[in-house]
Amino acid sequence: MTVLDRDWQAVAGATETAILELRKAAPCDLPGSYLALLRETNGGEGPLARQPLYVQLDSAETVTLAASSKRHEEYFSGFLMIGSNGGGEFIALDMRKTGTLPIVAIDMTNIDLDESVSHIAPDFDSFIELIGIDKSS
Repeated sequence: MTVLDRDWQAVAGATETAILELRKAAPCDLPGSYLALLRETNGGEGPLARQPLYVQLDSAETVTLAASSKRHEEYFSGFLMIGSNGGGEFIALDMRKTGTLPIVAIDMTNIDLDESVSHIAPDFDSFIELIGIDKSS
């Protein structure tokens, strides 16, 4: 089962050129499952089975632009923003520790990371299992 089999508004998959540019711009090695998802649907949106309950994944091109410009570096260093919940929270890969990259939500209005970061999943594989699943179902 893929996210395309769930409640997910998909878009056409990313090109290999877009994936390559993202890998070059990213400050860390990206999870293979994240890159595979982008190849399947280059962004998209739908419910999430855990808080913040909704996810809008950015396209590879949008993540590349944010990473290469270091748009979020001043206030949210150590995170790679890969989307949002559409209502004030980033969805990000947490790069602050070595090893797997947990998926977190970050309150866009609060730069105190001790308060604003909330855990969604321990890794991207676990995150994929939450995408397109309505918690109330």
